[in-house]
Amino acid sequence: MQKSWDFMKTHDSVTILMFNASQRSLVLVKQFRPAVYMDEVERHFPGSLAAVDQDRPRELPAALPGSAGVTYELCAGLVDQPGLSLEEVACKEAWEECGYQLAPSDLRRVATYKSGVGLMGSNQTMFYAEVTNAQRGGAGGGLAEEGELIEVVHLPLGDAQAFAGDPDIPKTLGVIFGISWFFSCVAPDLGPH
Repeated sequence: MQKSWDFMKTHDSVTILMFNASQRSLVLVKQFRPAVYMDEVERHFPGSLAAVDQDRPRELPAALPGSAGVTYELCAGLVDQPGLSLEEVACKEAWEECGYQLAPSDLRRVATYKSGVGLMGSNQTMFYAEVTNAQRGGAGGGLAEEGELIEVVHLPLGDAQAFAGDPDIPKTLGVIFGISWFFSCVAPDLGPH
């Protein structure tokens, strides 16, 4: 059968699940995602995205606050610099987004999987790292010159499983998978939490 299908060629990526042992928390990032915001606009104002396809675009409804496009995610980044290993990219992103200084040897590879298979076929590799407050030498927040505005969030372990299961908290599948993996593979060795 012959079909026509839209797809995007994208870079592979890395993501890092960090556990801050000093705070007994998982380190997440929170940021605005335009595609998430536009999906919420269309959900609340059906048909409003039709303006994007017209020659004379009209203003989209301004009734939704910017927070409608904010999601919780794991620290992550594109593999778009030749010569850097996946581990080196992950360490670079941990510093830029969260302010944690990591070395490739600090990372444990969790999994490599296909990301966004409905639209693209790139790989994403998830790493795990245990960090402490002493390794946090910067504020994080992303690179302003790249238009990044990232908030670092420390999610207490006691709240993590409820957070992962709450359908009203906008988060990526990586967060849900990362929390599930952590409680299955790491938390049993940590003692009571």
